[in-house]
Amino acid sequence: MAEMIQGSSQWLEARCGRFTASRGHEAFAFRKDGKPYAARENYIMEVVAERLTGYATQHFVSSAMMDGQEREPQAADAYAFLFGADLTQVGFVEHPQIPMSGASPDRLVGEDGLLEIKCPTIKTHLDTLLCGEIPEEYLAQMRWQMACTGRQWCDFASWHPSVPAHLRLWVKRLHRDDAQIAKDEAAVVAFLAEVDARVAKLLGTDQAEAA
Repeated sequence: MAEMIQGSSQWLEARCGRFTASRGHEAFAFRKDGKPYAARENYIMEVVAERLTGYATQHFVSSAMMDGQEREPQAADAYAFLFGADLTQVGFVEHPQIPMSGASPDRLVGEDGLLEIKCPTIKTHLDTLLCGEIPEEYLAQMRWQMACTGRQWCDFASWHPSVPAHLRLWVKRLHRDDAQIAKDEAAVVAFLAEVDARVAKLLGTDQAEAA
């Protein structure tokens, strides 16, 4: 596990050109007919571009996203207090068997757990409370974090400080599912193979071999 500050230049460099957990939902996005959604294609080309340029893709950060980033330490402190948990920050964790892939968990919890923190708008926070389920778009991210770290569970935490105290922190646990993680790992291998093939084609490897 690389000890670095998430968001730092070192962290961005470590992730550049790799498959990362936060984009798992896009990488695994296939229609019922087996065809990929546009989000998957877009992500493939982002990684290809990073491989060719050595620069991490720049993504738009809205004011709401910046506000959420600023509130993350509050959420972590609230979780640690409520559950008496020992939390550890970590930078980038490479997958132990699949090169060019990894994850950046928000926190390690004790010896076996992870914590994925979301600090959304108040509407999204309340929607999550009413639904009572972890939003589907984060499940792949949480599973891949477990795949990379070997941890047994990941707690999803939604936090908003403006609601009544008992509604500010909502937590639900996702337990490790080795069968599903194996499917995810196969999907990541296929994703990275597509990236490798496109990079090779763009660099002219095919033409050089033909000559």
